[in-house]
Amino acid sequence: MDTMVLVLFALGLVLLIVGAEALVKGSSRLAAALGISPLVIGLTVVAYGTSSPELAVSIQSGLTGQADLALGNVVGSNIFNVLFILGLSAMIAPLVVSQQLVRLDVPLMIAVSLLLLLLALDGNLSRFDGLLFFSINIAYVVWAIRQSRKENQQVKEEYEKEYGAAGRSAKWWVNLILIIAGLGMLVLGSHWLVEGAVAVAQALGLSELIIGLTIIAAGTSLPEVATSIIASMRGERDIAVGNVVGSNIFNILAVLGLASLLAPNGVAVSPAALRFDIPVMIAVALACLPVFFTGFRIGRREGALFFAYYLAYTLYLILDATGHDQLDEFSLIMFEYITPLVALTLILLAAHAWRKRRRDQSLSPADEA
Repeated sequence: MDTMVLVLFALGLVLLIVGAEALVKGSSRLAAALGISPLVIGLTVVAYGTSSPELAVSIQSGLTGQADLALGNVVGSNIFNVLFILGLSAMIAPLVVSQQLVRLDVPLMIAVSLLLLLLALDGNLSRFDGLLFFSINIAYVVWAIRQSRKENQQVKEEYEKEYGAAGRSAKWWVNLILIIAGLGMLVLGSHWLVEGAVAVAQALGLSELIIGLTIIAAGTSLPEVATSIIASMRGERDIAVGNVVGSNIFNILAVLGLASLLAPNGVAVSPAALRFDIPVMIAVALACLPVFFTGFRIGRREGALFFAYYLAYTLYLILDATGHDQLDEFSLIMFEYITPLVALTLILLAAHAWRKRRRDQSLSPADEA
């Protein structure tokens, strides 16, 4: 393998991460200076800004005909975001899901994941499908901004602490330079990363889908890793969870939507992605329901389960890519034994948390009396 290809691949990844950071900083500060509330900045500008590497890579892949990279990047990033990022963040410090919007965003995340599967059944995401996704994304952004006005003061103060007060004076031209520089690095970085990924896949005998689901998905999700883990360590409960959920919605609606819309023939969907990876993404989204909705928290046990499942998923991809003899046995153990056991564990944990919550609520009037 050409050393220069590896160098360009690594430089492309670095440019994506640095470019995303510059874009998020510049756009969030500029939005605050223009009087946009910190909560709206957190739910839209930051959540979408941290997904800008996925956007750059998927559009570049779609335009150059690497459909598996475009799709694998989005699907792999969504799996990585929930299992790895939320799992690791919850293991550091349990995440309390108290923000009302998250309760509405999780069903939307599941709904758009199911819509992706439905539209992909014919083996292609057409330009019309892309337009549908992107239109839903615009409607979602408008809805999120309107809903943010109803948030309580505690949540607003939490976002203000992270992103600064609205109307704060700032040198707008500095932030504009950051935005332009960030976009430039994203464009160049995505070009180098896609070229390097194709060369690496060919040299190692791996499919572009596998590369997109693993190396590129993890690499382009590094901004979400940093944002969520730092938020978790600071005790900013809603930001850590909201960033992941918002980014997953954006990945499907905006990233895959724009890639399908701009690609000449849309984005082709491989049978392997339809058979395994997209269903896994949906299952991961569904796994959030009992945790988010009933217990309103992601404890260390749930975080460890999420994290362990990401390792198992990655191991499956490696065994599948290398044609390992133990793949069938591993699949049997995972899908017939471990998966039902984990699902039952999550349901029992959620039911226990729900009963505890109901008990606390029934005791509170008596305490006040």
